[in-house]
Amino acid sequence: MKTDYRIGVLGSGFIISECHLVSYEKLGYKPVAIASRTKANAEKAAQGFGIDTVHEDYDALLGDASIEVLDIAVPPQQQPALILAACERGTVKAILAQKPLALDLEEGRKLVEACEQAGILLAVNQNMRHDPSVKAGKGLLESGQLGDPVFATIDMRGIPHWQPWQEEIGGASLKIMSIHHLDCMRFWFGDPERLFCSMRPDPRTTFPHEDGICTYVLEYENGFRAVIIDDVWTGPAHEGCPGDVRIEWRVEGLDGVAIGDIGWCKDPYTSPSSIRHARKGDDGFQNPALEGSWFPDAFGGTMGDVFKALDTGGPCALSGRDNLGTLALIEAAQVSVREHRAVGISEIL
Repeated sequence: MKTDYRIGVLGSGFIISECHLVSYEKLGYKPVAIASRTKANAEKAAQGFGIDTVHEDYDALLGDASIEVLDIAVPPQQQPALILAACERGTVKAILAQKPLALDLEEGRKLVEACEQAGILLAVNQNMRHDPSVKAGKGLLESGQLGDPVFATIDMRGIPHWQPWQEEIGGASLKIMSIHHLDCMRFWFGDPERLFCSMRPDPRTTFPHEDGICTYVLEYENGFRAVIIDDVWTGPAHEGCPGDVRIEWRVEGLDGVAIGDIGWCKDPYTSPSSIRHARKGDDGFQNPALEGSWFPDAFGGTMGDVFKALDTGGPCALSGRDNLGTLALIEAAQVSVREHRAVGISEIL
């Protein structure tokens, strides 16, 4: 696979400096230019990772015709304009956008269509799919080792660091953490038939929001069920109470069970992920060794998906078109909370 595509980076915050660029350096990927809202921040990131060119602003980088892949990491309310501007120029081969791709499904569709019309591959950085335990779980499902899936859960008891821009969009968990877990269920099991969501505000989060502590039930036509609990309160763990901070997932099938632990939110940051699984008749759980952790290693995986699609001309696993299904789950959750009912995904799409 060709890995020396010329990457232009928009943004220089934590997710770029501590995740994207760290994982790219490990894999030998080539960011060649960067721009940020503040040039001084871009210069700092460039110096840390040997990036040759620091552009004055976003527009200058978008005008750099030597860039082949655009790597965007800006707040979601700023991202659509940058994607559309790149489409107008039509010089890049691919765009790796952050999640959420857009703040609503309608805007997401417009971005997907604009990239398709411009002949630009659009991918969305749903990087939880590349967590080592999540990928291992996918392998167990695809190989049939667990048998037909019966029930699955993702249980997050973690306290994320909210970003300042979240107050602007009035949201906490749904489009920041839950979007990962909803997308993970789609990655493993495909699209559900309907979704029910219940939310309450997080006592610790001071800006106005409704999506603090969130619970989701995903119903599939074949009887399979999935439940997601996103508990960002986790008890008064920041206020002096001992905590049990973790993200654990569990998949139960007719023939076996798999249990994963995602070490990202643990101390020390960031701990490796792990998995254990067993089949009927086994004496105990198997504990295969996994390499890496969600942060930062998964970010190299998402860019690798883009490179593979460019190299082969095949579909991108994290395509913008596919990601519309994840945005539909976000929208279904909002309708469910507003109307206190299960929402069919076909209603949204």
